[in-house]
Amino acid sequence: MQNQKAPCPKNHLFGFGFGYSARALAAQLAGTAWRIQGTMRKATTTGEKTGIPLLPFDGDMPLANANHHLADVTHLLLSVPPDATGDPVLRHHEKILRAIPGLRWIGYLSTTGVYGNHDGGWVDEETQLQPTTPRSEWRANAETAWLAFGAAHALPVHIFRLAGIYGPGRNALEALREGRARRICKPGQVFSRIHVADLAETLRRSMDAPKGGRIYNVCDDRPAPPQDVIAFAATLLGVTPPPEIAFEDANLSEMAQSFYADNKRVANARIKQELGVTLRYPDYEAGLKVLLATLPTG
Repeated sequence: MQNQKAPCPKNHLFGFGFGYSARALAAQLAGTAWRIQGTMRKATTTGEKTGIPLLPFDGDMPLANANHHLADVTHLLLSVPPDATGDPVLRHHEKILRAIPGLRWIGYLSTTGVYGNHDGGWVDEETQLQPTTPRSEWRANAETAWLAFGAAHALPVHIFRLAGIYGPGRNALEALREGRARRICKPGQVFSRIHVADLAETLRRSMDAPKGGRIYNVCDDRPAPPQDVIAFAATLLGVTPPPEIAFEDANLSEMAQSFYADNKRVANARIKQELGVTLRYPDYEAGLKVLLATLPTG
């Protein structure tokens, strides 16, 4: 009896901008039920350590052979940053995307930066956007463009406004060990965060139950001052935390200063109530405690 050819996966995830967040989602979806592809800025055969085929796309030119690569996509993840002229994926591939017959879910990864500054107050998905930097304004414009695209073509577009992402290979513990951590203090300043595993879980649950046009804040339960995170990480490592530095004396780059210009607490009730998300890491302490055990040795 001849060996039968394995059936093709019914689900095809394509990620424009296959970075840290997309790799975490791919890890949750790993298995025969999914075909996964994506793009990166430079050409490669497969993603580093993932085995996922990655194609070159820098936003300046269309994806080569886009009709072929996107023909049977069922789930589209978008994390390529926009610029002053708009979203590069939509700019180059709107016609192709709207014609994909089996496209069931589109997820656009945005940022909580679109809310702007609220002097430490709470924001939710209904809060009026007031971006304070060009990059945040471009993100807000891209959100609007993708939602309009979805409405015009009856495609389920979802917006995910991400807080600061941390996880394996990207956290305060490793910054301390590598001597990069700084304890910068600005009175009253807080930031929201999300562990990359909880971000991936949020995306996966949305993929299981698409609700076109919906916007979700993706963050944990506990906004906190950045210097507190560094101090807690130092405690876990058993080292003396770096000295506190006043924000005015930190000599930050223009980009770093822009992050401190916005001060807000981001609410996450919608991902819990609508998507059924239970955060594995509800605050930075829970996340860092687990990450401590996974730190590379040496």
